Amino acid sequence: MIRSLCRPNGACYLVSQAVKKSNRFILPHPGIYHQVIWRSYADEAQPQEKKAVNPEVSAVKQFVFKKYFAYVQNYTSNILEKQFPDAIRIYRVFSVGIKDFIADFKEFYSILNKINASPKGLPRLTRKELELYYQFPKDMFTIAPVLLISALPFMNYVMFPLAYMFPYQLLTHHFWSLQQKSEFLLREQKKRLSYNKSVFQHLQSQLDILCVNRLHGKWSQVISKLGSGLHPTTQEVLDCQSLFGHIPYSLNALSTSHVKSLLKIHAMHTGWRRKTRLRQKAKAIYLMDCAILREGGAEALNYDELRYACALRGLNPTNMRQKDMTEWLMAWLRITDVINPDNLSLVLHCPVLLAYNHTNNWILRRPSFLETALKKTSASSSSSS
Repeated sequence: MIRSLCRPNGACYLVSQAVKKSNRFILPHPGIYHQVIWRSYADEAQPQEKKAVNPEVSAVKQFVFKKYFAYVQNYTSNILEKQFPDAIRIYRVFSVGIKDFIADFKEFYSILNKINASPKGLPRLTRKELELYYQFPKDMFTIAPVLLISALPFMNYVMFPLAYMFPYQLLTHHFWSLQQKSEFLLREQKKRLSYNKSVFQHLQSQLDILCVNRLHGKWSQVISKLGSGLHPTTQEVLDCQSLFGHIPYSLNALSTSHVKSLLKIHAMHTGWRRKTRLRQKAKAIYLMDCAILREGGAEALNYDELRYACALRGLNPTNMRQKDMTEWLMAWLRITDVINPDNLSLVLHCPVLLAYNHTNNWILRRPSFLETALKKTSASSSSSS
C-alpha cells in the first residue's frame, strides 16, 4: 500500500509535484472538494535575511535632515523678514488677499448659477449670498486695474507697491487689515453722512406741494421731529409710506439734486443711469431685509454682521453695543417688513428718517471725534493682534 502511494503515479508523488508547481491543489473528499493551500517547507526552512542597518549612518542622516528642514521652515521668519521686511509684508498682503478674492469669486459664480437655475431668482438667496451678489461686482471693478496692469511684463514690481501704498483707492476689503477696515469704514461713513442734510432739506422743501394731501399733517410732524433733533417712530413713518409712491417723493418724481444726494448717501457714483441704479439699490436692501427676517431677524446676527448691516443702512456702528445695533436694525426691519413694493423710495430715505439725528452719526461729523475714533480702532486692532 505504501509502495503504491510513493510510486511516480502514486498520490504522494502527485501531491509533492503539485506543491512544487503551484503550492495549490485539491484533495478528494466524499461528496465535496476542499481547496487546500500548502506551504513549501523549503521556503520555511530558509530564514529571511534582514537588511543590514547602520545605526550611525541613520542617526547622522536624521540629524542632518532635521536641521535642514528646521532651517527651511525658519528661513522666512529669521532671514527674509529681517532683511526684506517690506517685501515680505507686501507678499503676505497680496497672497492672503488673492486667496480671499478667488474664494469670493467662486462663490459669486455659484450664486449666478443658482439664480439662473431657480425660477425665483434673487428672493431665493440667503442674506450672505445677497450681500456678496451686490458687493462683489464693485470689488471686481476696483481691483481690475491692479490685476490687469500687474499681468504685464515687469509691471508687478510697480503696481503691487503702489497698491500697497494706496489700499483704499486701489484695493478691496480682501486685502485690508483689521485696522484698515475700521479706518476706511469711518472714512466712508463720514463721506456718506455729509449728504444727509441735503436729503432732509429736499424732503422739507416739498411740504407745500402736499398741502392738499390727507397725510400732510402727519408728514409735517415727521419733518418737525427730524428738524428738532428727534426721530419719528416706525409707525409714524409707515403711516406716510404712500407718499413715496407718488409725487413728489416717488423715485421718478425726484429732482436731479435730490437723486444725486441719495446716490451719495448710499455710496454710489453720480454718473449714468442714476434712477435705475437707485431702484436696484432699494430692491437690494429690501431683499436683504427679507432674508434677515427669514433667517431669524436681527437677533440672529453676530456683532460683525450687525456692524455691516447698520453701516450699509446709514448708521455709524463705531463704538456701539450689540444690543443698541440690534434694536436699531429691528426698527428698520419693522418698516421694510410691511412696506408696499411700490413705495421702495421710502427705503432709500430711511437712513435719514431713522438715523439723521442718531448720536453716532452726529459725532462722526466732528473732525476731533474722527481722529479719536481712528486712534481707538488702531489701538484695539494692535492689542488684539
